[in-house]
Amino acid sequence: MSNVSDTFDGAAAKAARREKVFQAINRASGWLNVLGLGFVVPLAKIAAGDNVGEQLGELKRVLLVPLAGILVFLAAWAFLAPKVQTSLGAIPGPLEVVQQAGALFADHAAERQKAADFYARQETRNQALIAEGHADRVKVRAYTGKPTYVDQIFTSLLTVGLGFFIGTLIAIPVGIASGLSKTFNGAINPLIQIFKPVSPLAWLPIVTMVVSAVYLDPADWLPKSMVISAVTVTLCSLWPTMINTALGVASIDKDLVNVGKVLQLSTFTTIRKLVLPSALPLIFTGLRLSLGVGWMVLIAAEMLAQNPGLGKFVWDEFQNGSSTSLARIMVAVFTIGIIGFILDRLMFALQSAFTFSSNR
Repeated sequence: MSNVSDTFDGAAAKAARREKVFQAINRASGWLNVLGLGFVVPLAKIAAGDNVGEQLGELKRVLLVPLAGILVFLAAWAFLAPKVQTSLGAIPGPLEVVQQAGALFADHAAERQKAADFYARQETRNQALIAEGHADRVKVRAYTGKPTYVDQIFTSLLTVGLGFFIGTLIAIPVGIASGLSKTFNGAINPLIQIFKPVSPLAWLPIVTMVVSAVYLDPADWLPKSMVISAVTVTLCSLWPTMINTALGVASIDKDLVNVGKVLQLSTFTTIRKLVLPSALPLIFTGLRLSLGVGWMVLIAAEMLAQNPGLGKFVWDEFQNGSSTSLARIMVAVFTIGIIGFILDRLMFALQSAFTFSSNR
């Protein structure tokens, strides 16, 4: 009888541990889905002893079907690309694009090595001058090599981050004011409808002239071309955040506003305690849309402003017209797409962390 009881207790303890494992997997599934790693959930459940057939069906949906779509795309690309002839030769296939991606990152490593060698030689020379008593002749110069592909990626990220930050600082307060006041909304709405569809190519000449007239002494860390590109991003990307913020604020429960009036809360406290928490899901939706628009706009802005980012890289390769230019442009296209996806996932993760939508 004792053995039967021990067996039952052991099975119960095992079931309890298994249940805890599944609870941990379910809690993690939300974040894994947000980060685009939803396929890990069925694999973890299979490892934990869940129904294999059911989880394989889920794995097929979240992993195998997308992979099949990617493989079909790559096969069609590899088959059709050689059949399309351009002035620069045939459209490069997947293998050529991968080779050029490797070459670009090899160029980056080589350039970083040149920079390291330059600083090492400079340090050796300066130490020798100090040892000879000529400390006054010591000079420290920055390495002035060409920006690499990786450098241009970081330049683009910095530029879009600056433009997105400025746009957010403008869009959220204006959106809150528009949502709280019908009068203000009536005044600002025609301007939004007029300026929202304007292309970055139309904004760029105006921005260039204004920045050139105002920003007379550019800092080394903030060149004029970056400011022009960032301001263009701001002007094109702030509208989704502004519109969604106004919509979120206008749609909050009126009882909350009435509670604030009863408690005689100040306007700032009402916005901070009542308005923002209720409107935050829609605000984050606007921010995600704005970031996506800003990232798209950035490439065109960099092409024309000659900001040393991915847009300038694409333009330089197009102008170069070498046999590898098309493949390198396609590397940039995939880089732009992948970074855009990552930025959207990061913003979605922030939305899930700071809004009630994370409980879905």
